[in-house]
Amino acid sequence: MDIEQIQPQLREWAGARADRALTIYLNDHLAGATAGTRLARRIAAHAPVGQAERRAGVAREIREDRGALLVLMHSLHVPVHHHLLLVGAAAEALGVLKPNGRLVRRARLSELMELEAMYLGVCGKAAMWRTLAELPGLDRQTVVDLPLLLRRATAQSRLLEELRREAGGRALAVV
Repeated sequence: MDIEQIQPQLREWAGARADRALTIYLNDHLAGATAGTRLARRIAAHAPVGQAERRAGVAREIREDRGALLVLMHSLHVPVHHHLLLVGAAAEALGVLKPNGRLVRRARLSELMELEAMYLGVCGKAAMWRTLAELPGLDRQTVVDLPLLLRRATAQSRLLEELRREAGGRALAVV
């Protein structure tokens, strides 16, 4: 068998491999977005005085961004791996059970750690939107506004960094 005879098979194999890579990539981010949506809701629920509105706004946007990811996956015919969604939700739920020096109520450090985790997740989400926006031809195949989602993730990371700094001052204040 010479190379001309197997080239169509090689092209098909390379395309399937690329589709598989995209499926894995987007499902991994969807699992993270599932955990992030739950974490953002908890961060908003435990907002200190004066921060409830900002935190609720970020939680709403993060939930919407997860929805945009699902729309993108649907438009690209990428199947959702539901078992990964369960893993993401379970990982976030286990984060609540971590030892933090308190048994019944939230420790001062909980807020800081949650905000840092949320910040890292939003930075990862921004990297995903950037990666997708840079893929040749993807902008013609999707119904989501990738530049808008990237700008929103950037704004979310700025706000979370501000909230994280404030929480750090409260949690680690030397008396």
